[in-house]
Amino acid sequence: MVSCPNVQKNLQNCTCTYTSCDKRGKCCECVAYHRSLGEIPGCFFSKEGERTWDRSIENFIRDKTKNR
Repeated sequence: MVSCPNVQKNLQNCTCTYTSCDKRGKCCECVAYHRSLGEIPGCFFSKEGERTWDRSIENFIRDKTKNR
């Protein structure tokens, strides 16, 4: 894939705690990857929800409902 010119800027705001991810800071790749698995990227969750590493749509809904 083409290198992302915004990686350093994206990393400043990346909330994902999975530090060994090769898609970290490459938002387009991250979203495409999680979408292919029927998941939501970690940056869409609250800090608490992201730390579960459960990227399911069901967990996303629970997280958003709990953290309104």
